[in-house]
Amino acid sequence: MTVLSMTGFARSEGALGRYRWAWELRSVNGKGLDMRLRLPNGLETMENEVRRLLQAGLTRGNIQISLNLSQTEPRVEAVLNRDALDAVLSLKGTLGPDVLDPAPLTLDALLAMRGVVEFKEAEETAETLQARDAAILSSLKEAVDALCAMREHEGSALKDVLLGQVAQIGDLTATIEADPSRSPEEIAKRLKAQVGALMEGGYNLDRERLHMEAALIATKADLREEIDRLKAHVSAARELLAKGGPIGRKLDFLAQEFNRETNTVCSKSTSVAVTNAGIELKVVIDQFREQLQNLE
Repeated sequence: MTVLSMTGFARSEGALGRYRWAWELRSVNGKGLDMRLRLPNGLETMENEVRRLLQAGLTRGNIQISLNLSQTEPRVEAVLNRDALDAVLSLKGTLGPDVLDPAPLTLDALLAMRGVVEFKEAEETAETLQARDAAILSSLKEAVDALCAMREHEGSALKDVLLGQVAQIGDLTATIEADPSRSPEEIAKRLKAQVGALMEGGYNLDRERLHMEAALIATKADLREEIDRLKAHVSAARELLAKGGPIGRKLDFLAQEFNRETNTVCSKSTSVAVTNAGIELKVVIDQFREQLQNLE
């Protein structure tokens, strides 16, 4: 599976008969899948199908979906008002030829009579409307596919950025692990000097007790567990990025763990070099978490 971004845009257009339409889909970051639809009057009935099509292709993101529908000049039809025509013919028969022209009524005369012939927009058949709606939904499917393709393209670029940041985290962890201040010899040397300074100061201290406390401090200052966990989290992040799919939440959890272990490293550090590496780690982790906000 590929890594998908949550940002993207897609547009698809279609036409059938005298109808023209255009779908526009916009996607930005979101904790879940939040869809906001804007459909023309009369097409609200297709909302459930629109949501189904979006849910089939997307799992996260704030999605704005809009449909613009237009039509060419409406088809007009003439409707004969039978009741009005019968009334006119009855009146003509009643008045007779002495009052009215006995010639048959012409079309022009009928059209001139208000209410006898009416012109109105022709109603579409149910079959025509069903075909139109099916074509509109088919066009939406094209837009969803285009949006997924764009999110995949953005995700591919984002994956490279994230892998680079994970590599930086791994390199900084290796720098901390290799720092001379962490070697048992260096720790022992530093503690011996500190204990010696205390003893030479004339303080009335129990030498054996002082060495026990020094050993305890050395144990607490050891970074082995933090380094091992950082290395394990780096491996887990690489595996997730290689696996792909909706991994944003899992990587965000790992970013929190990266930050937790780095804070502990900085608090335990007895070396300027280790502290500086820890600070760099925190900067890279913050950048990593910021990029993750775009990931599905």
